[in-house]
Amino acid sequence: MPLRHLLWLACFLVVTLGGGLSIGIANPPGAWYEALAKPGFTPPNWLFPVAWTILYVLIGIAGWRVFLKGPAVALALWLVQLALNFAWSPTFFGAHRIGAGLLIIALLLGAILAFLFATIRRNRVAAWCFLPYAAWVAYATLLNFALWRLN
Repeated sequence: MPLRHLLWLACFLVVTLGGGLSIGIANPPGAWYEALAKPGFTPPNWLFPVAWTILYVLIGIAGWRVFLKGPAVALALWLVQLALNFAWSPTFFGAHRIGAGLLIIALLLGAILAFLFATIRRNRVAAWCFLPYAAWVAYATLLNFALWRLN
């Protein structure tokens, strides 16, 4: 594999991991989130950073793959999902806007599914990287919905 490909991979990982970490630090759940009524299927707090670290690595790899091998529409969808992903925490945790967070995460899930549809035949590695992400965001969408209903 050429060195430039590895450098691009490093760039994608820095953007996803670095962006996710920065946004997470700037928008911690805090006392507001702890005080919310939560559904019984809410995961323990320690699970979120573990899951998101793994997912951001997979998101970065998927972005790198479509950057190198296409399809071009998938790269556009990758950028859309990343923007939505990065918008959710400041909206939900930072602004305490549960309903707006629900809208963003629903759009995020749609962008992830569109990415899967765009890549499943032409870039299977990218698609496989997004499957756990799709499952987690579907679960997170359900959790966000339940929080909206309960609060």
